Amino acid sequence: MKLFAHIMIAIVAIEHIYILWIEMFAWTTKGKATFKSFPAELFEQTTALAANQGLYNGFLAAGLIWSLLINDPVWSKNIAMFFLGCVVVAGLYGGITASRSILFKQALPAIIAIAAVFFAL
Repeated sequence: MKLFAHIMIAIVAIEHIYILWIEMFAWTTKGKATFKSFPAELFEQTTALAANQGLYNGFLAAGLIWSLLINDPVWSKNIAMFFLGCVVVAGLYGGITASRSILFKQALPAIIAIAAVFFAL
């Protein structure tokens, strides 16, 4: 179960690295293909805003990766639970305010990871 918990944490971290890449470096290309409901003419104007959002996703990924590198099991669990909780809150908020699909793409993997961490670590 510990291995599954670590795999889920890594999956959530990788997802947020991918979001960072889209929002910081590919907003006007891959961002348009990903965020289809967003008006195409606004991508150029919102590049800095998207990059800022991407940076925050990078912080989430960094915290999750950090939790995997901590040797103390209590601290590792606490840090993982904190950052996974942040991802769940962001996913719930995004699911309510932006798109329901965010609930499944962002919040659900983090919820599964929280359950795995809770029972394994």
